[in-house]
Amino acid sequence: MAAVLTSMRALFAPSPAFVIDHETPADVVAREALLDRTMGRDRRKKSSEKIRRGRVPAEGLALVARDGAGHVIGTVRLWNIEAGVSREGQTVDALLLGPLAVDCAHEGKGIGAALMRAALLEARKRGHGAVLLVGDAPYYERFGFFADKTQHLVMPGPFARDRFLALELVHGWLEGAAGMVVASGRKLSQPTDLRRAA
Repeated sequence: MAAVLTSMRALFAPSPAFVIDHETPADVVAREALLDRTMGRDRRKKSSEKIRRGRVPAEGLALVARDGAGHVIGTVRLWNIEAGVSREGQTVDALLLGPLAVDCAHEGKGIGAALMRAALLEARKRGHGAVLLVGDAPYYERFGFFADKTQHLVMPGPFARDRFLALELVHGWLEGAAGMVVASGRKLSQPTDLRRAA
């Protein structure tokens, strides 16, 4: 009888509104459609996109939010970059966050904040020192992102200085960092040209 009651409770128990999960290859089409809906097709012209183009997200740092049915309703990805150079001339490894997006039908449920917290926690666990992004300062300040850490850094192409923000996961990581932000992560593998292989 206890097993029947447990089964009945499970059947009628509310399912969680969403869960945060690692992105899988099966999520690509849903993620891209979500980004097109929420950010528009011009999203590919942004300076941040120039850094991400042709690259793979940082290891373990591509996350999605799924609704109770398993559909992708949110996404965030982080990318390996070099955030200029230090005063000693050494490259400064960091991450670039973006895009962060939540399906319009699910806004206001805390999904974006949950994705941010999960991504930053995972980045910290993996030993990364800092995260940069271009975004709305009032939104990202609550997670610890501020423009003062990027004042001597520049993005490739046009960008809004007041929207170029950073969070140090390790205190002092960006101290003295200056120069251009460039991609440093793994490149997407190129498809094999079957004509040359034959």
